[in-house]
Amino acid sequence: MDDDVPGDGRDETANERLDRNWQDILQELRVALTGTQLISGFLLAVAFQSRFEDLTPELVVHYLVLVGLAALATLLGLAPVAVHRLLFRRRVKAATVRLGNRLLLATLVVVTLLVIGVAAFVFEFVAGAVAGLVAAAVAALVACGMWALGIGARLRARSD
Repeated sequence: MDDDVPGDGRDETANERLDRNWQDILQELRVALTGTQLISGFLLAVAFQSRFEDLTPELVVHYLVLVGLAALATLLGLAPVAVHRLLFRRRVKAATVRLGNRLLLATLVVVTLLVIGVAAFVFEFVAGAVAGLVAAAVAALVACGMWALGIGARLRARSD
C-alpha cells in the first residue's frame, strides 16, 4: 500500500499502520457499497415498472448484464469483510490488508463499469441507441480521467 512509506512523518508501529490502512479500506468500501446499493435498487425497481415490457431484447440483455455487474460489485465489496472474519486473530493482518486493497480496487473497477453501463442503458432507453453510445463514451472518458488523475497522483507521490 502506498501508505507504507518509511519516514512519512507518522509516529506509528507497523501494527498501527496496518490497522489504519484497514480502517481506510473499510471506509472506502462503505462509500463504494452505498453507491452500489443505490444503483442496485434502481435496477431492481426497473424490472417492476410497466414500461419494462417496452424494452427491446437487446436492452433486456443490457439490463441483465447490469444486474450481474451490480451483484458482482456487491459481492466484491463484501469480500474484504468476509476475509477479515475468516482470518481474524490469525496474525495475518498484512496479508489481509493487501487482499482487502486488491478487492477494493476490483470493486471500484466493477462499479465504474456499472456506472458507465447504467448511463448507457438509461440514455438508450430514453433517447435511442446513439444517445446510449454517446452516454457510455462520455461516462467512460470521465471515468478514465478520474482513474488517470488518481494514478498520476500516486506516481507523483512516489517520485517525491
